[in-house]
Amino acid sequence: MDLNEFILLVDDDQELTELLSDFLGKNGFEVRTETNGAAAARRIIEERPRLVVLDVMLPELDGLSICRKVRASYPGPILMLTGLGDDIDEVAGLETGADDYIAKPVRSRVLLARIRSLLRRYELLENLKQEPAVVNTEVQLVVNGLRLDKLARSASLHGTALELTIAEFELLWLLAKHAGRTLDRDAICDHFRELGYDSTHRTIDLRVSHLRRKMGDDPREPVLIKTMRGQGYVLTVK
Repeated sequence: MDLNEFILLVDDDQELTELLSDFLGKNGFEVRTETNGAAAARRIIEERPRLVVLDVMLPELDGLSICRKVRASYPGPILMLTGLGDDIDEVAGLETGADDYIAKPVRSRVLLARIRSLLRRYELLENLKQEPAVVNTEVQLVVNGLRLDKLARSASLHGTALELTIAEFELLWLLAKHAGRTLDRDAICDHFRELGYDSTHRTIDLRVSHLRRKMGDDPREPVLIKTMRGQGYVLTVK
């Protein structure tokens, strides 16, 4: 991972930065702070923090401009903060390259959950870049760090075991068997009916949702199991 092990918190509200820094520190994160927008842009590029928490309203250079300026050279997650509560700011933040968005007043535990989620997603993307692509046999499948054993009905992702129901394993096996190809919901339903399940589009969607949660795949921007709108699902292959 080409990033340093600290979070950069950029906000000119000293009371808030002290509160959040203390809370995140107690939850295992090293936090550094910056109050000036222009200085923050330089530090993000030069110091390469593990993650940036970036306020929209800052002196000298606002958060949206910072995000736009650093995005091309900074690969880490950026979480935007704002006190304006305007949907336009959320859209603008995401369009300038932010990974997530949270409105003030910030609840510490919500912020912590968002940070952990963004870091898991970033690490998942990095692992996908590094691990071998595909192994495909009748009883074992390996797809970008996902390992499935049909005889043992076992599954793991980057060495971490996945606790799956039988139906979830069957769905994941089917997607992995056809990795890189879109499977429409009707075909998936037919497969499950052949296995004796009463399957509908809704049950397939729910199983995909459960798989994403167990695999740490962000449902809003999934990396592993993508939704092909109007078609079905595909297990990605790098």
